[in-house]
Amino acid sequence: MRSSLLSCPPWRSHSRPLRRPIAAAVVLAALAALTGCSSGPLTTWFDGAPPTAEEAIRISPADRARGVRPDDRIDVSAPDGTLERVRVERVEDAERQEVRGSISADGSSWQPDAAAGRLVLAAKYRVHAVALDEDGKRHARTTSFTTHVPDERFIGYFKPENRSTVGTGMIVSFSFSRPIEDRAAVERAIRVTSRPAVPVVGHWFGKERLDFRPRTYWKPGTRVTTDIRLRDVQGAPGVHGIQNRTVGFTVGRHQTSLVDADDHTMTVTRDGEVLSTLPISAGSAKNPTYNGKMVVSEMHDVTRMNGRTVGFGGEYDIEDVPHAVRLTTSGTFLHGNYWSRGVFGSTNTSHGCIGLRDVKGGSGGTPAGWFFDRTLIGDVVEVVDSSDAKVAPDNGLGGWNMGWEQWTAGSALR
Repeated sequence: MRSSLLSCPPWRSHSRPLRRPIAAAVVLAALAALTGCSSGPLTTWFDGAPPTAEEAIRISPADRARGVRPDDRIDVSAPDGTLERVRVERVEDAERQEVRGSISADGSSWQPDAAAGRLVLAAKYRVHAVALDEDGKRHARTTSFTTHVPDERFIGYFKPENRSTVGTGMIVSFSFSRPIEDRAAVERAIRVTSRPAVPVVGHWFGKERLDFRPRTYWKPGTRVTTDIRLRDVQGAPGVHGIQNRTVGFTVGRHQTSLVDADDHTMTVTRDGEVLSTLPISAGSAKNPTYNGKMVVSEMHDVTRMNGRTVGFGGEYDIEDVPHAVRLTTSGTFLHGNYWSRGVFGSTNTSHGCIGLRDVKGGSGGTPAGWFFDRTLIGDVVEVVDSSDAKVAPDNGLGGWNMGWEQWTAGSALR
């Protein structure tokens, strides 16, 4: 399933153009015949239909809202159900910080504690909520928003999180709140170093994104430090940076997973030893999985996947996909699949994702749960023998699909 969380920011698809919406009757007929990612619970537009995630869980500020003011409140509610859990965090900053709050006694709403105070300027927040509707069906929703950045300033939101432990394929990635005209000045103000020391070079993808990586994967145990000295750096005429901080992360064990789309297998290797070969179902002939190296950028124990967000019309809308591991910005996931039978290890049926056998609600005893429990942000999943093209280097953290010369040519300092 090349799908996505509705909460994720806009992205470009590098595979195929968006399709036109399909009439409801046609969608229902098609869904009845499809397998894989598209054969999950059906959502219709008729009276009595189950609620969508947006109806079951209401979140304010709106998803992908920009310029949110410090005095605006964060509100989460389940109008006709019960909230199971809510987590609100300030992310992609020097320190991931949780916004403390509580669910009301009747489970219908969540609000921040009074001590949480105002929202922080020039920050990014993520809200993740899980709720049960009145019929006992579980829904998951994740949204994000950014707070106001003064017009004459810019900020860089970055991955990975400070003080995190990541896989050996982690790429340091900055996305800027405004287009950068003087890319050399901005790149010069960001220095990524490591112990043990290796050359680390930046590569620009357009005017709003700058990624850093070494020639080859990081060695396990490496400590990486990012010095950000953007305060008063002029990124564009009249627009200056506001950040001065130092952040860092540690590289954990070396784990890679090789997906053979033709053989329907995924071989998981850690520190040179094969841990397991798991049966998978990849993208169908009509919607194949990308080839190439993809880096784990997000992990969700449960999430919603909706084909409308990535151009597949109403072909699928599954509210509670378990063990979801994001591989690309355009919506490729490696995830648990409880709705298909007899396809793992034998048939490719999805819309581009990689599926592992799972149960509804997820279980640590299934292949999907086993893989999820052994995965870190920054691990590499490589797909071979698929009929699709190689994933684009800017689709997620796909920079490992570029050779070193091509990568360094994208630096503004070379």
